[in-house]
Amino acid sequence: MKIDRLAVGLSLTVQPSYFPLSPETPRWVLVARILRARGNKGEVAAEILTDFPERLTGLREVFAGHADGRNEPRRISLKSCWLSQNHRGQAVFHFAGVDSISEAEKFRGLDVLLPFEQRVTLPAGQYFVSDLIGCSVFENPALPPVVASSPCSQGEAPSLLGTVRDVQFPGEEISGTPLLEVETSGGEILIPLAVDICTKIETKARRIDVILPDGLRDLNRE
Repeated sequence: MKIDRLAVGLSLTVQPSYFPLSPETPRWVLVARILRARGNKGEVAAEILTDFPERLTGLREVFAGHADGRNEPRRISLKSCWLSQNHRGQAVFHFAGVDSISEAEKFRGLDVLLPFEQRVTLPAGQYFVSDLIGCSVFENPALPPVVASSPCSQGEAPSLLGTVRDVQFPGEEISGTPLLEVETSGGEILIPLAVDICTKIETKARRIDVILPDGLRDLNRE
């Protein structure tokens, strides 16, 4: 399962999006979570969990269930969906055949899912957060050694630093670069998701190459 979101770092864009992570291709994309019934016509209010909320208004059917895979999600047609003007970050869904508060309440707490094949295709240089979590991070030397015994010397080879555990984002009122939370043998280290630091990202290979600037480790220790 994945959540349909991005994260942005300088010219890198990463979308907060999908779980649980698995080497297997996930089946579903999580786009919203139903909070409660809304009004008396069977509508439900839902927390938006996608960075592409406009796409919700054009959907004709979704799947309702649990992101953790406890049960097979239920396919359900949509009468309508719109983005709430009064509650930021929420959408209102009206499912076909649901015409009362009591029927709408049955959907409380369920996730709104789409088949993974319907995930948004990102342009080059943009990544979903869920595709970064679990990637192995390799550190490359900032500068090649002055003297090397061979082109394949240990001094030039990238070394495994750790694994991406999560991505931190600055607050809504704070500008800044997202940070990769990397679990290493010596503890957690935060690495800015910037093109001059994360020099190579290969999500299919589950690998990120980084060049750490001087002082970054000391800053993390502080």
